[in-house]
Amino acid sequence: MAQLPICQLEKEQRFEGFLLVRTADQRTGGNGAKYLDLNLTDKTGEVNAKVWDGNVPCPVPGTVIKVRGTTLEYNGRLQLRVERIRNAEDSDPVDLSLLAPCAPEKPEDMFAELKKTAQNIGNETLRLITLDLLSRYEEKLLYYPAAQKIHHAERAGLLHHTSGMLRLAKLIVQQYPFLNQDLLFAGVILHDLCKTEELDSSDMGVVKDYSTEGLLLGHLVLGVTRIQEAANRLGLSGEAVLMLQHMMLSHHGEAEFGSPRKPMFPEAEALHWVDLLDARMNEMQGAIAKLKPGVFSEKIWSLDRRLYHVKYSELEGENSGNP
Repeated sequence: MAQLPICQLEKEQRFEGFLLVRTADQRTGGNGAKYLDLNLTDKTGEVNAKVWDGNVPCPVPGTVIKVRGTTLEYNGRLQLRVERIRNAEDSDPVDLSLLAPCAPEKPEDMFAELKKTAQNIGNETLRLITLDLLSRYEEKLLYYPAAQKIHHAERAGLLHHTSGMLRLAKLIVQQYPFLNQDLLFAGVILHDLCKTEELDSSDMGVVKDYSTEGLLLGHLVLGVTRIQEAANRLGLSGEAVLMLQHMMLSHHGEAEFGSPRKPMFPEAEALHWVDLLDARMNEMQGAIAKLKPGVFSEKIWSLDRRLYHVKYSELEGENSGNP
């Protein structure tokens, strides 16, 4: 019998099947007993799970396990109480395509789109640095997520996020033709490349943790460093290099979100808002997809609000543009 997708689970329901481990921790309860706290996922969603047997070894994030248990509701959230757990074996009928959330487009196609845009950048300094760094990170880009949990947390999610931003940027330069498109496009392509160094991801696109460099420096500082290294390697210097580095430092917009400088020129400001918009739309789309029309979500902490699934069927019309 086919395994029930996580998105279809309801409370007080039996479940047995294979799931991907997103996070796994051994913790100690108030009574001193050890237990496992897991976040398990398939391509349709994620569920928190508890293993109350303190003798069960903690599975490794990014691996596939087989679990058997019963769902329950705890603090308004669905939870899986696991009775049996084991690592998946080579002989198990595991379909990985059903377990790992993946970007909706082929990674190779998205990478080719970025590379083609980079090849068409007119400014030589911007073009050479962008192509150099794309080449450096190509292998990881084909599977790396954009985040551990929040937006584009999927296999090839970093490419999904960057290609979405690039398409949006190409529309924005039509509305604001005074923007330097070479600078904006290069900034978009490069802005998050160093997440491949900041995050420790499996080839399934599941982030195990932040790297040492990620925790100590972060992808903004790493990005500035890699741009300078590429410029030195290519014998380049000048305004274009400095502007790219500022875009790396400022694209989060505010100090509270990690940017030591606010955007100080239009292309840097555009990069910040394109980044934020694409991330927010992806996060909202994922949250709304889990709701029935006419229903509010629980508070989404990263957005600091609840979301509402609009009854789009009631808005249907000749030019409604329904999702």
